[in-house]
Amino acid sequence: MNEIRVFSIGKITNQNDNAGILLEVKYAPALKGLQGYSHVQIVWWMDGCDNETDRAVLTEEKPYTKGPDEIGIFALRSPERPNPIAVSNAQITHIDEEKGIVGLTYIDAYEGSAVLDIKPYTPSIDRVESPRTPDWCRHWPKSVEESGSFDWAAEFNF
Repeated sequence: MNEIRVFSIGKITNQNDNAGILLEVKYAPALKGLQGYSHVQIVWWMDGCDNETDRAVLTEEKPYTKGPDEIGIFALRSPERPNPIAVSNAQITHIDEEKGIVGLTYIDAYEGSAVLDIKPYTPSIDRVESPRTPDWCRHWPKSVEESGSFDWAAEFNF
């Protein structure tokens, strides 16, 4: 296999309902033009699961209350996977190009998690008009906006 080099461009800030991305100063110029977008996709490293045990998990037993008895991790958004890489969509609240800060309404990442990349969310490329999902999760919200009021705790067995 070819060598792959991945490195952090910044970190997640996520304290007191104040979420965001703090880039390393040398990457701050890369924010130019992002202010025209309402949302970003953040590629980040789930460092809490970066260990031999979590990287070896290939299936999970009944992680969802209405899901199958066993499911493969490639059919899950589980942090346990061969490479603990996450992708989150988030709404931008503000951008400070000089300081390398992107404010977010929310992100499902821990304080200090490494950010690997930021991409603008563009509906023409990223939105799927009619996605297909398994029957057991078809009742889940159809958008990020609807997810805030959904009872996610009733869906999980962990």
